[in-house]
Amino acid sequence: MDASILLILVQDGLVNGAIYALLALSLVLVFTVTRVLFIPQGELVAFAALTYSTLAEGHVPASIFLLAGLGATACLRGLWDARATRNKYGKILFGTLGPPAVVVPLTLWLAPRHPGLAVSALLAVATVAPMAPALYRIAFAPLASASILTLLIAAVSVRFAMVGIGLVIFGPEGTRGIGFSDAFFTVGPLTIPGQAIWIWIVTFALMLALAIFFGRTLIGRALRATAINRLGAQLVGIPAEGAGRLAFTLAGAIGAISGVLVAPLTTIYYDTGFLIGLKGFVAAIAGGLVGYPAAVIAALAVGIVESVSSFWASAYKEVIVFTAVLPVLLVRSLLGPPSEHDE
Repeated sequence: MDASILLILVQDGLVNGAIYALLALSLVLVFTVTRVLFIPQGELVAFAALTYSTLAEGHVPASIFLLAGLGATACLRGLWDARATRNKYGKILFGTLGPPAVVVPLTLWLAPRHPGLAVSALLAVATVAPMAPALYRIAFAPLASASILTLLIAAVSVRFAMVGIGLVIFGPEGTRGIGFSDAFFTVGPLTIPGQAIWIWIVTFALMLALAIFFGRTLIGRALRATAINRLGAQLVGIPAEGAGRLAFTLAGAIGAISGVLVAPLTTIYYDTGFLIGLKGFVAAIAGGLVGYPAAVIAALAVGIVESVSSFWASAYKEVIVFTAVLPVLLVRSLLGPPSEHDE
């Protein structure tokens, strides 16, 4: 391997690492606020990619009907939970049925008219992002006080259900989306595709937006307070369930945007999200599941390790990536302070 090949591999690794960084950020956000390891995040990425590809081809994606079903189920669940305080009914109806009421008819009208890549991307994000808070209300909010292990089992169960639903609504065939740019830029020995630049720009913009949101806005600070001390946040009037819904909403939006970005890079199948999400999970674990900068750095490292591994031993690249986290966990366990947990 010479220097030019190494630079090309690092470039590819940074492109993939940017996607993993977004997933790692969303996983850290959800876990710190709700203690849920949101395993189905990868499925949201795959669903968004497949929805975007379907819309770009001028067809109506079946994912809008999944959104409608999840919204209706979340509405029934919310109304049942709030039966003692009926003054919340209006808010529940608006929050659960509002997104499907807007997205479904809009998609049915626009999709056959070939709305263009930008509109297709926005519709894909608007279709998939609301699925995350709906899943939270259905599967995780009733278990808010359960142990982390119970929440993990629930997350794995939701993931299996989402994979089965994905097979039904998208079918077993894979698809690749249309890139936002066909341009190529030459920098020394590197040929940088325009899609890679789009990924880097959107990733940086999202990270900057999250930094401003958590550092400068009242809602963002309330979310940070819930992540730092859940009980203390409740004592000062920050509702834990509302913070959880917001965290899942942000995670759903990040996952949907990631899916739209990754769609032109590789062929996406209904179950592709598992490996993509698992690599984001590895980055989040390597970052300690508590720090956003550490998760981003770990995600970029995962992307580079994957790229270099595909050159030296492509058949074992997944094994190498997932094994690479073991030394990190070992070092953290040796150097980290001892802690006591209730589970």
